[in-house]
Amino acid sequence: MIARLEGRLISREVNGVVIDAGGVGYEVDVPLSTLAALPEPGETVVLATHLVVREDAHQLFGFLNKRDRDLFRRLIRVNGIGAKLALAMLSTYAGDELAGLISGGDVTGLAKVPGIGKRTAERIVLELGERLAEMGFVGAPAGGAGGSEPTPAAAMEAEAVAALESLGYQRASAEKMVAAVRDQADSVETLVRLALRATVKR
Repeated sequence: MIARLEGRLISREVNGVVIDAGGVGYEVDVPLSTLAALPEPGETVVLATHLVVREDAHQLFGFLNKRDRDLFRRLIRVNGIGAKLALAMLSTYAGDELAGLISGGDVTGLAKVPGIGKRTAERIVLELGERLAEMGFVGAPAGGAGGSEPTPAAAMEAEAVAALESLGYQRASAEKMVAAVRDQADSVETLVRLALRATVKR
């Protein structure tokens, strides 16, 4: 099992990154929250990783911190949740926010992740809701006190803009790209992909 990877960031794309460690280039799938926080190519990065071994492929998944990696590991133990779907959940919501939705029983919020239906969301809450405190996650469910937090749509757009900035786009351009497709997406990952696709078509 590869639990940690340190090396030079070679490339960074929406679908993942390539890291050179000891002369070997590792392809690593990462959630958008991790992608947006990575430095420019050429810099050294350290990721907590999880290796998924299948008959037809070995896939390496990377995260900025061990807690998000551990949450990912818990998610893929839930019946019906594979690695790609768990990654989509951590791309749609940050780790603490996702944990807050699960521990708070927010089935509606979880069902906003592409590929997660109501029944699957209920299963996740049932199997993980009471266990996340053991992992140190203390995120509160959405809708807490204060009333000044951004709406889910605004938060999604902000994260998409940050992801595009991490790929080299200027903030003003990233905001225009996101605004042009904001009504066509229901997750950060989809929003970024549509924005990039629209740019390529121009």
